[in-house]
Amino acid sequence: QLQASGGGLVRAEGSLRLSCAASGRTFSDDVIGWFRQAPGKEREFVVAIRWSGGSTYYADSAKGRFTISRDSAKNTVYLQMNSLKPEDTAVYYCAGGMMDYGLDNRNNYNYWGQGTLVTVSS
Repeated sequence: QLQASGGGLVRAEGSLRLSCAASGRTFSDDVIGWFRQAPGKEREFVVAIRWSGGSTYYADSAKGRFTISRDSAKNTVYLQMNSLKPEDTAVYYCAGGMMDYGLDNRNNYNYWGQGTLVTVSS
């Protein structure tokens, strides 16, 4: 139901824009989040957006460098990542669900995309 794309190899301080497109589903009251998982580490929350209203929530690691946005016409969520660091290297997943709180908890998301790999070289 979700298709994540846009990952790749970038040098430190570079930028990437990830996309999360829905197929067979129209976002309404969903929360769409981005999580990432580095090798040998737990999947962690990065940022989320409420489709209705557009409220956003950022992990401390993403504040000031990453920006989440949505395009209603394309039913797509974007993650603009600037000033990338080697520690941002991970597989990035988008996910969706309905929740009032706990947007940083992956267990609250019901459907997931397949992930896209971001590699940041030093």
